[in-house]
Amino acid sequence: GCNPLAETGRSKLQNQRAVLNQQILRAVRMRAGAENLLRATTNNKVREQVLLELSFVNSDLQILKEELEGLNISVEVYQNAEETFSIPLVPLGLKETKDVDFTLPLKDFILEHYSEDSSEYEDEIADLMDLRQACRTPSRDEAGIEMLISYFLQLGYLENRFFPPTRHIGVLFTWYDSFTGVPVCQQNLLLEKASVLFNIGALYTQIGTRCNRQTKAGLENAVDAFQKAAGVLSYLKETFTHTPSYDMSPAMLNVLVKMLLAQARECVFEQIGLSGIRNEFFTLVKMTQEVAKVGEVYMLVNTAMNQEPVKENIPYSWSKLAQIKSDHYKALAHYFTATILCDHELQPGDDQEQQEKALSRLWDSVPEGLTVPAVLKDKAQRQQLGKAHLRKAVVYHEEALRVCGLCKQLRNIEVLQEVLAAVHKRSLLKYAQQETEDDFLSLSQAPDILSKTEHKIEAIAPQFSKVKVKDFFHKLGPLTVFSAKQRWTAPRTIRLPQEVGELGFSLRGGSPVQVYCLDPVCCAASAGLKEGDYIVSVGGMDCKWLGVNEVLEKLGSVGKQPMEFDVISCQDTAASLHSKSATYSMGMQKTYSLICLAMDEDKIDQTKKAPLKLPFLSWGTKNRQKSASTLCLPSAVAGSSQIKKKLSPFTLFNTESSLY
Repeated sequence: GCNPLAETGRSKLQNQRAVLNQQILRAVRMRAGAENLLRATTNNKVREQVLLELSFVNSDLQILKEELEGLNISVEVYQNAEETFSIPLVPLGLKETKDVDFTLPLKDFILEHYSEDSSEYEDEIADLMDLRQACRTPSRDEAGIEMLISYFLQLGYLENRFFPPTRHIGVLFTWYDSFTGVPVCQQNLLLEKASVLFNIGALYTQIGTRCNRQTKAGLENAVDAFQKAAGVLSYLKETFTHTPSYDMSPAMLNVLVKMLLAQARECVFEQIGLSGIRNEFFTLVKMTQEVAKVGEVYMLVNTAMNQEPVKENIPYSWSKLAQIKSDHYKALAHYFTATILCDHELQPGDDQEQQEKALSRLWDSVPEGLTVPAVLKDKAQRQQLGKAHLRKAVVYHEEALRVCGLCKQLRNIEVLQEVLAAVHKRSLLKYAQQETEDDFLSLSQAPDILSKTEHKIEAIAPQFSKVKVKDFFHKLGPLTVFSAKQRWTAPRTIRLPQEVGELGFSLRGGSPVQVYCLDPVCCAASAGLKEGDYIVSVGGMDCKWLGVNEVLEKLGSVGKQPMEFDVISCQDTAASLHSKSATYSMGMQKTYSLICLAMDEDKIDQTKKAPLKLPFLSWGTKNRQKSASTLCLPSAVAGSSQIKKKLSPFTLFNTESSLY
């Protein structure tokens, strides 16, 4: 499922995205430092110079944002290699991340928490890191999806094994926002899980855009892929509700789900008309309502994209493409309606009642002075209303072409320009065929068309259970017992003399087995065995995964030799360690906020001198004693209090800037 060396257009695009992310990060850091200096200084000359530098940094950020938007609209790279005459579909780019070294934190945790030799788990840790690295370059097929899901499931095991709820173990995850390029850094594994889920949805969209839309099977696969992508992003929105990243905020995910379902609806319409649209009354009525539905959903997508707070972060070209598609498909609906009215007259053998019902369901209201039976019977009225629909179709086509011409990125998509120009020309030709000398008297307006569909499009929930994975750290024991939430004593060896006779205790439970009904005067109790202990090995053989009968069999197989087995005892829950975390957002204009997670230090003793804050942004280094890596965002505000204030998870230095 991994394809790291393939120099395809898609991989080059991801490499360009990674470079842009680094450039955006550098510009944001410069901006943060300049803002801190501006707050701290009172020198007018320095303030003027800093303000000048800030204007340059803001301009640089805007240029980088436009370049990143250009990558997001580079849809040709993701389309099917076959030459097609269809409006391109929009895929989501994969989120970029930095390398993570699990070796030292996991080995330390295995030694400290599980009291086992961590060197025995080096291969498992290496497998985990290899899988994570492979997930950065997944292949664009089901194998790539399966690999990402397997890593997501492994993260569930990893969270239960190594990430206790009371403290961090010193692993820092960094992911870049796919729309703004701003990094998000946290020691919370939930960021990793949410980002992997986003990439699963993004990969589904890339698979959908790659499908051949000139075949029925290709369109069916595209519809399925977009529905699955919408299902994954919906699951992400419902499961991870406080992700500190713009692209995974609930509002943004809601818009993305709407866009993906709209693209699935578009593929359904293409599938219906794949074999050609017969110029037959009831067929055209059905196609009119289907295509009106596509235009309606894209209108809702465009409206959602232009709402706060999504408007500031969604690519401008995506919003304009949604508007173009809405106008394009509305124009097709009016064109089909005009074809019904202009090309079909009521014949003696036609079912007039059925045609009246079909037409009455097509419009929300009939123009004043007209009735459906009269339109069916009167050729002049049919022609008049048909030309009104053609005029409205031409207006929508021209609006789509105008919007496309105003957007720099969309102007460069040749196939989009060709499709819009072709359908516009067709509507103009149809109108010219109906033109008569008394057209200046035709002032009636075409009514709006009611949408209707027989095809249900909805998000398909992810089926993670279909991907079977084995816990890399299976050797640690059953997860229900050996988890990060429970603390255990180091293994104790219980030695019983030869021919001890009765054991003096019973065993119960599944894996591992537990000691109960312990005789307080038996040899085992004298050797240190306690009620409720778990037996983890017998005679040096691991038995964490064995049941009662198997452990008893091992104990009985010792024979006349001295009996040795290792046990562990459950400890009381340790006192929660103070490990507050906060997400900071520097005061950047509109779309750019540097988001990072910092560990709150313990309260500074008032007798000690507080360390000086640096005037510019500095990156913290790993402090292995505290198991914390931090990103420091120092701020120097004149007259600010030295007393530390409690920070909420989304504290903002600038109240005008908002995270969501």
